[in-house]
Amino acid sequence: MLKEVIATRYITPLREGGSLPGLIEADDLGTYVLKFTGAGQGRKTLVAEVVCGELARRLGLRVPELVTVDLDAVLGLGEPDEQVQELLRSSGGTNLGMDFLSGALGFDPLAFPVDAQEAGRIVWFDALVNNVDRSWRNPNLLRWRGELWLVDHGATMIWHHNWPAAEASAQRPYDASDHALASFGPDVTAAAERLAPLVTEDLLTEVTAEIPDVWLAGEPGFDTPDDLRRAYARPLLARSAVIHERIHGIEEAK
Repeated sequence: MLKEVIATRYITPLREGGSLPGLIEADDLGTYVLKFTGAGQGRKTLVAEVVCGELARRLGLRVPELVTVDLDAVLGLGEPDEQVQELLRSSGGTNLGMDFLSGALGFDPLAFPVDAQEAGRIVWFDALVNNVDRSWRNPNLLRWRGELWLVDHGATMIWHHNWPAAEASAQRPYDASDHALASFGPDVTAAAERLAPLVTEDLLTEVTAEIPDVWLAGEPGFDTPDDLRRAYARPLLARSAVIHERIHGIEEAK
């Protein structure tokens, strides 16, 4: 299971993106980017962060450590911004934290070349989870200690917003023409040969087990959190075997 920490100090809001994450300090003395259950996108965004982040990690991609953060809603009452105060008040309990990579730089494709193999692995992974938020306008990639790190996977697995149509939605191809790494000749064929065999039922069971029950409870059409966990795993398992053939908009390295 994800490590559990307790928020001890709210430092500042991070005014990037629509969810208004915050920077906090926790009882393990770590500093984390906090994503709130009370944000407009709701708990499904946090579920997507966990599934995709932990799957990426197990496939050998670099993702900051994810933790669950117990937040006392009164922690940020000194924050002068009313929007932030409301977000804190509505997010008491279990939230998601991402290790803060101090000194990391936003990815710039003109400044940071990426080889075709690494680009291929990232594009293949984004196609697997249908990540629509890794464009050149908003790469959600960080350069830290000379390496690429993947962040922000809330806009993935769009099928979990409409479970009755999830199977059909998960069969759709992936348009990578706008992908932040499309210009690097991503070798998705090699990536599929390497990564697809790793995406097994056992691996996905391990990944989905990381999702806190509280974020899964009460989903219409599912009796238990484990039923919903299996629903998350099924499209990914089916998609992993064929998605490399359905990636459009890039020219692979030869």
